[in-house]
Formats: sequence, structure tokens, C-alpha cells
Amino acid sequence: MVGGDSDVNGFPYSESLLHGLKASLSRKRLGTYLAVSGGDQVQALRLYTWNTAVSAAFYGPLQGLEITLRNAIHTQLSHSYGPFWFDSSDTGLDAGASARINAARSDVDRSGAAPRPDKIVARLSFGFWVSLTGRGERRDSGRKANYEMTLWRPALRNAFPHRERLVRRQVHGPLIALRLLRNRIAHHEPLIKRDLSQDHDLVLELAGWMSPAMRAWVEHHSRVPTLLAGPEKATLRSF
Repeated sequence: MVGGDSDVNGFPYSESLLHGLKASLSRKRLGTYLAVSGGDQVQALRLYTWNTAVSAAFYGPLQGLEITLRNAIHTQLSHSYGPFWFDSSDTGLDAGASARINAARSDVDRSGAAPRPDKIVARLSFGFWVSLTGRGERRDSGRKANYEMTLWRPALRNAFPHRERLVRRQVHGPLIALRLLRNRIAHHEPLIKRDLSQDHDLVLELAGWMSPAMRAWVEHHSRVPTLLAGPEKATLRSF
């Protein structure tokens, strides 16, 4: 039997359609949603549809945060080490960061564009920028990087001018959490076990530390709060 409301948002679910959707999506992928909905196939698909919608809604806020972070870090490191800061040995970048920069440079070269700083910076991932707020790993020389002394104190703390007495770990921890959220979204994973309201607040908070204007813009246009207040809330609360 088809469980739950067989007509969801005007879309009719029949037995044959449910069978086809389970084959296309796979029972393993639907497993989390089926567990939350007590095995109700229609309710599981309702949650799956909601998960897709809220994932899409997070794209804008996360994009705003990523671009703001990238530009703020690039600006401050340029002030301290010059526009080609990523080539300066004084930054003490670890091997992972150096490899990502080399890959970005190669990508620019293949495109035929001039290897200007903005071209290279634009090709570096959110994970790269988040890593620069960490402690740093081993350098190519084998020595341990010390981002606290080479990046944070001389430059990166100034990327967050609207938060007083900020220490590096107060930035790095939340950014790691949001990078994991971004990765789950990119890989079409369930978000229903996360405190998405807290995630959204965290995006706004971090953006505000760098740019109150960006925070206000993201907050005004974000569709996340509306989706979190939808009818799926009761089901998720019981999970």
C-alpha cells in the first residue's frame, strides 16, 4: 500500500511510481528518510524533496560566506606579504596548501590566462581558505607550519574586524563545521540530522564578523528560515 498522503504538493504517488523512484534513488539513499518517517514511503519522499530544497537554499548563504572569506583573507595577506603572498616563503604555507596553489596555477596556465593573483585566488576552494585559519600541517621541507605566527597574528585576525578579541580557534572551528555542511550538500547527503537553524545562524555570524553588509544581504534573501519552519518540522522534531 502507498503510505501517507498519496498526493504531495499536487504530485500523485502510485505504487508503480514509488517503485520506479526507489529504483532510481536506491533504497540505501532513501533509508535515512524511511527511518525518520517510520517506513512511510510517501513521507520519506516528502522529506527527500524537502532535503533537496533546503540544500539548494543554503547555497546562497554559503556562497556569500565563502566569497567574503576568500576576499578578506586575500586582502589581508596581500597587505602583509604582497599580492603574490602565496609565493612568499614568509607565509610558511604547509605542503597541502602549496599543492592546491600549484594546481590552481596550472589550471590558470591551461586556460591561457595571465597568472594574476585574482585568477589563482578564484580557483582555490572553500576548504583551502578554511585551512588557512587552522594550525598548519607539515611543510614541503618537513618542518611544521605555524599559521598562528605566520598567518593569523600578522594578517588574518584583521579579516574579522567586527568581532573583538577573536582568537584563531573561534574562527577555525565554526568554519570546519560549515565546510562539512557544504560537502554534505555537494554530495547530496541528508541534512535532517543537523541543527540547520544553528548552521544558518553560524553562516550569518561569521559573515557579520567580516562584513555586516554581507550578513544583512544574506539574511534578507535567504530562504532557509522559511523552509525550516515548514510542515516537515514536526517529523524532524520527533527523530
